[in-house]
Amino acid sequence: MEQEAATGGVAGTILDAVIGLIGNIFMSFYNLGYALTHPASWLNWSDPEAVMRFVYYGGSAELFFVVLTIFLVLTGIGMWRHKIMWGMVRGLEALHNSVGRVAAWAGLLMVLQQVVIIFIQRIFARPDIGLGFGIPLSFDVSWWSEELKLYNAMVVALCLAYTFVQGGHVRVDLLYSPARYRVKKAIDMFGSLVFMLPMATLMWLYSWFFLWRHLIVPKPSASEGLDRLLMKSRALRWNVETIGFSPNGFSAYFLFKILIVVMCAFIFLQGVTFFWRSYLEWKEGEESDGKYLDHDRVEAGEEAYDHAEF
Repeated sequence: MEQEAATGGVAGTILDAVIGLIGNIFMSFYNLGYALTHPASWLNWSDPEAVMRFVYYGGSAELFFVVLTIFLVLTGIGMWRHKIMWGMVRGLEALHNSVGRVAAWAGLLMVLQQVVIIFIQRIFARPDIGLGFGIPLSFDVSWWSEELKLYNAMVVALCLAYTFVQGGHVRVDLLYSPARYRVKKAIDMFGSLVFMLPMATLMWLYSWFFLWRHLIVPKPSASEGLDRLLMKSRALRWNVETIGFSPNGFSAYFLFKILIVVMCAFIFLQGVTFFWRSYLEWKEGEESDGKYLDHDRVEAGEEAYDHAEF
């Protein structure tokens, strides 16, 4: 009797979970429609309650199910019409390539700025650097030195998805290479759904509230409901983090938090894109392998020095 009761309890729990999942998916259509038809309720940031709604829904279960439903709908449409899915894949990969190719120039800017800092410090013995005319933008040399970390963060955060599209990430390959073509694509789909998308979602949830705790007070928490946050909105004020690690150091560390959130969004989008591409290549066969991929071309004389001697 106890075993039957336990089995019935497990079955009931699973049934409740399935019913709850379906109910949340149906409610996501209403939530999305309401958000689009009432933008002032969460985008009018002159209203403290709108700010708190934006903060809450940015890391909420409602947003999760809206994104899940959009993914399911677009995937269903793409399975019905492969041309539509290929169009979405090409569009998202073009976005990641464009952002990555632009952000990669931050590496050159970082090097040039470091050279200028060395010249200013060692040759001209100046304590500050000013840019512009009339009223120049002037900061201490230590400010410009610490700002170099921002360029590095831009390269990392904004080029992750771009590097994935280009096939530049390092793989620890134990079973993938000897597998058949369709098995490889099945592994790619499984990895996207089970590892990449959940990881990006968890990172988003943590980084979202981490960002807002450095932008406003009272500090919001992921454990607080909407009603609690709306009560807090009565005392809301902007308190953007401008504290450096040194007295005259870089004072815009909130930009790093924003980059983390953007990075999570790009990783999630690339996980969706990779799943769609893997499905299409699995469905259409080897003739579609690498279809429409926009890889960077290496011209003659630009090859890496694989066998350089020092």
